[in-house]
Amino acid sequence: MPNDAEEKTWLKVLEPDELLDGRVKSVTCRHLTMCLSHFEGKYAALDNRCPHQGGPLGEGSIENGWIRCPWHGWDFHPLTGKPPGGYDDGIETFETDVRDDGVYVAFPAEKPRVRTVTDVMAETMVNWGVRWVFGMVGHSNLGLADALRVQERDGKLRYVGIRHEGAAAFACSAYGKLTGRPAACLTIAGPGATNLLTGLWDANVDQAPVLALTGQVDTQVLGAGAFQEVDLAAAFGKVAQWSQPVLHTSKHAELVNLACKSAILHRGVSHLIFPDEVQTIAAADGAKAGGPEGRLPSRDIAPPAESLERAVAAIDAAKRPAIIVGHGARFDMPAITAFAEALGAPVITTFKAKGLIADDHPLGCGVLGRSGTPIASWVMNESDLLVVFGASFSNHTGIDRKKPIVQVDFDPMMLGKFHSVTVPVLGEVGVTASLLTERCSRDGKTDVQPEVAERWKIWRAEKKKRRQEDMGKGIDSASVFHALTRAVPEDAIMCVDVGNNTYSFGRYFECKRQSVLMSGYLGSIGFSFPAAMGAWAASQEDDPRFAGRQVVSVSGDGGFGQYMGEITTAVKYGMNITHVLLNNSELGKISKEQRAADFDVWQTSLHNPSFSAFAKICGAKGWLVKRREDLDAALAAALSHDGPALVEILTDAGLI
Repeated sequence: MPNDAEEKTWLKVLEPDELLDGRVKSVTCRHLTMCLSHFEGKYAALDNRCPHQGGPLGEGSIENGWIRCPWHGWDFHPLTGKPPGGYDDGIETFETDVRDDGVYVAFPAEKPRVRTVTDVMAETMVNWGVRWVFGMVGHSNLGLADALRVQERDGKLRYVGIRHEGAAAFACSAYGKLTGRPAACLTIAGPGATNLLTGLWDANVDQAPVLALTGQVDTQVLGAGAFQEVDLAAAFGKVAQWSQPVLHTSKHAELVNLACKSAILHRGVSHLIFPDEVQTIAAADGAKAGGPEGRLPSRDIAPPAESLERAVAAIDAAKRPAIIVGHGARFDMPAITAFAEALGAPVITTFKAKGLIADDHPLGCGVLGRSGTPIASWVMNESDLLVVFGASFSNHTGIDRKKPIVQVDFDPMMLGKFHSVTVPVLGEVGVTASLLTERCSRDGKTDVQPEVAERWKIWRAEKKKRRQEDMGKGIDSASVFHALTRAVPEDAIMCVDVGNNTYSFGRYFECKRQSVLMSGYLGSIGFSFPAAMGAWAASQEDDPRFAGRQVVSVSGDGGFGQYMGEITTAVKYGMNITHVLLNNSELGKISKEQRAADFDVWQTSLHNPSFSAFAKICGAKGWLVKRREDLDAALAAALSHDGPALVEILTDAGLI
């Protein structure tokens, strides 16, 4: 029982007759949970934690005159808290007072919150610019979660509680691809942590900075096969380019310094493993948080002079050079566009780089490869030199390796990765593009703008023909994306999934200033809606590149089904996301691949709910579109709604 000299506050814990005689109940006031018991006409308040394993006594029962712990069956007297047999492992009791309006308990004065090592680590994360955490709070990350709560309370970061940890990882991956900064995903040990892996692999292969924060079982039971114990360092393997456990003796701020620095500089996943008991260790007096001051070098690295000279010579000798832009150039487009305009060279993008140059730019030629336009392939075929910035030469892109190639990349491993190139140039993409603009001459170059304009005219005429096709099985993709091209704001952030819907997006949607996010190298189904949550987070910041921009997500029915529960997350946080869902009741791309490989179409049909009705049930807005002529009105209504909205379009699986 608390010392009489201690400051106490009487708080009401039960209504009159709320707790029947012979029953117990857990009651929480302030930050203290008590076990309230009613036994033989008297009330008592006891510590709710059994002293052995911490079992919640208020969830137990009174049997034969004793409170029985629900976890392991140990007994305590309902009024005194003492165990039978004269043992000394009883539980603390608190004064009670039965009044006319209910039962009151004398609560001891609350102890001030102690700053912990995870507080220091959370403060360090904030100093490094981590503004968002997506995750799920659970039993093995409670101490860390409380440190993040304090940062959110103080306005230093924002937290989004998701329904599946995989969505948290995809949201962080998309945020990193868009901003170049890491967001964090939070999970418990075991299955919570392993659920992150697909989204983290997406970040890994597309070079997006992410911070993964996973709980872990107590260090004293590691290796013994404890509940939800997984060897997380092994499980995360190569997906995390940096992974460390947080130990009692760690330099806690420095661990976060290194995690954030590595994620930013290496453009990948950093992983911190938090054993449960370490999270609540009191920080040393005066422990200081870390930060990026003096820890990040300038990355504006120029290429070696010899490589630059060779590149300039090759470009000057070419009559029809063409520029190919990949995802690795996404933060350097002003310099590349200036180079293209100075040279009069057409610009093709890989699919991952769609939208980095507007399709209505006089030199913009759309996407190359399987998801591309005939304009891009024609331009490449007619060129006598390819100048490639930040592209990976994926087999899906189909860059002609027989052409002379000047390749520019910040990653030395990407240069000539799959085959030799004429001039490999190691340097930051934007810096190198600016140097090439200064050094290269337009003399002798063919004026390709009229040819590019003619090719766009031909392709747009072809798209118009395809919009007139009607097999009576749903709306064709050309019509869907023609309507989207008209409806979507020019500066929208667009997140696309995988499948036929994505191929059609690459082929038919004409970008202006939109930013496009996708699961590039991993090609993971289900990416788009969680990615849109990450993009929405960026749109809430004061960064002028993203602030206030509309977020649009596009998927098929198969992709949305993977994480459809996250629409409730969007509703909870008021996310202004418009999701466009192409529903053909089929995994259409897989059916197409089965036919192409001379297999029977098998197990690709889908049994779907009404997705538009599902959106409404979840608290979002929903529209169902069955006719071409209704597309514009539905898209306009959804885009004008300030909150999550879903447009379900019944489409023809046979037309892409």
